[in-house]
Amino acid sequence: MLCIIFSLALAFDSCSGKRDEAPVIPPATSPLSRPVIGFGVVNMSYTHVAAEPVEGAAVSGYLRRGSLVSIIERRSVRNGQKIETWVLAEGSSTGWLRETVVDIYDNELQAQTASEAMNR
Repeated sequence: MLCIIFSLALAFDSCSGKRDEAPVIPPATSPLSRPVIGFGVVNMSYTHVAAEPVEGAAVSGYLRRGSLVSIIERRSVRNGQKIETWVLAEGSSTGWLRETVVDIYDNELQAQTASEAMNR
């Protein structure tokens, strides 16, 4: 009997329309305005970092397999008849890499784990 009364009281209270919930407040900084769009790990044994996202651009540095970088921007560039995707990477060298030479991850922990696995 006590159980039925408790259940009825609970059901009546939940139907009263009054809710003591905190309002949802979005973060002050939009996720779209984060400083990085992902994290990458170089998957080639050795690659150059280009000053611009084009074939034959000046070399601004080099990265080895397993190097961890922050991905700042992604850009598609027409190269003759084909379209190549490049990423602006920031790490020990900052510049542009072809997207094919970088494995991209959503967060830094995933990228760090992949980097460590490549360097074993």
